[in-house]
Amino acid sequence: MKPSSLTWLPTLWLALWWSHLSAGLELEIQSDESLKKAASSAAWSMMSTYKANETDNPGKLEGTWWEAAGMFLHLIQYYHVTGDDTYNKDTTEGMQEQSGEDQDYRPKSELAWLGNDDQMFWGVAAITAAELKYPEDPKGASWLALAQAVFNTQKPAWDPAACGGGLRWQMHSVKPGYDLKNSISNGGLFQIAARLARYTSDDEYVEWANKIWDWSVSVPLINDETWYVADSTSTKDGCKSAGREQWTYTYGTYLIGSAYMYNHTKDEKWLKRVNGLLDATLDQFWPQKYFGYNPKGETLIEVGCEKPGNCDNNMKTYKGLLGSWLAFVARVVPTTRDRITPKLEGAARAAAKSCTGSKHNECGMRWYEDKYDGNGGMEQDMSALSMFTANLILRMDDDPVTSKTGGDSKSDKNAGMVNHDDDDKDKLKPITAGDKAGAAIVTFVMCGGSLALAGWVFWGEFF
Repeated sequence: MKPSSLTWLPTLWLALWWSHLSAGLELEIQSDESLKKAASSAAWSMMSTYKANETDNPGKLEGTWWEAAGMFLHLIQYYHVTGDDTYNKDTTEGMQEQSGEDQDYRPKSELAWLGNDDQMFWGVAAITAAELKYPEDPKGASWLALAQAVFNTQKPAWDPAACGGGLRWQMHSVKPGYDLKNSISNGGLFQIAARLARYTSDDEYVEWANKIWDWSVSVPLINDETWYVADSTSTKDGCKSAGREQWTYTYGTYLIGSAYMYNHTKDEKWLKRVNGLLDATLDQFWPQKYFGYNPKGETLIEVGCEKPGNCDNNMKTYKGLLGSWLAFVARVVPTTRDRITPKLEGAARAAAKSCTGSKHNECGMRWYEDKYDGNGGMEQDMSALSMFTANLILRMDDDPVTSKTGGDSKSDKNAGMVNHDDDDKDKLKPITAGDKAGAAIVTFVMCGGSLALAGWVFWGEFF
């Protein structure tokens, strides 16, 4: 055979290779085994970049703190539905380490810049671990106590002095965004309160869930007629205006909280809220009318950033959180299952087609493209993993447990209620007029001293 007759082989090999990539992960949506294999692939890709277990600060991701909470949340769910404990050591170690010195997810190394939503995500991961009976760490705080600690440390941040209540986005007044009271912080605390109410049957959590919901409706965060969920509202105008951004996880956190409240109380007002938010969520983020690229409404889309392609790393995690929470909604409010199941199945199929990234079958962001879009990373893997595990959560034999239905995570009603006076030195405090005057005096003295020193050196050099 002449060498020239082999010139077609590289082209054929490339075509076969590309055909394999464009097919994505093989996923049979009705097969548990196929879903588990897809979840295993996405989890491995996600954890292939995790290096914090090799440091003295396990659980701390480079450039972000809260995203590790989302990562561990998905791994807790992954273990529950697959039985694969490959990542349990990293998960337990990271969850305990990042709870901090007082085991309330306010570690001193991070406290100076934390937002209330950052802390909240760790509380959500902890209560999920309790509900799914994820193995407890005998040397650490219980998962339930860790969630209770987040609740207890956020209660004092409730701010009736501005807009009649609500949590501010930021913990510290010098941080940009301190004037905002946002839906993910308030909706996150609402979710934790609702899930603690169901797990413990403690009425205090019920009262707080009602309190947070009522306040959220009293300002423009939730419209309980249109079921529009705004991103934020500002104390600068008395919480009269609202941020117009639409995000999957802000709808999702109020939705899952409402579902848990209905499951626990059987009060029809909560079922109305579940149905209203669910219909709005499915219409908004599985759009059939907004864009031509999803005509059947089968694919979950982060509508606020995917089409223009300006999703930052935070935004790339949001729809994964929604997917997880929708699966739990279907479990605790079974009447929603028929609406949720086809949407999660469609999202999982679409996500699987995106998981062909060249590094390690990493998953893409824009699932509606039916292929890897070249935009891969840990956050995209997290979201795809969530879609695969969410469908398995729908098929679990058991519902999330409570203390009355087999839950054995130890309660500590006073968790996190310690003296945080020592934290003051780690906080950024507002600058007062006295501070400014003092700074001016110090500056004057220092400048005067510098001039005197310069003059002395000059005199000695030339005279």
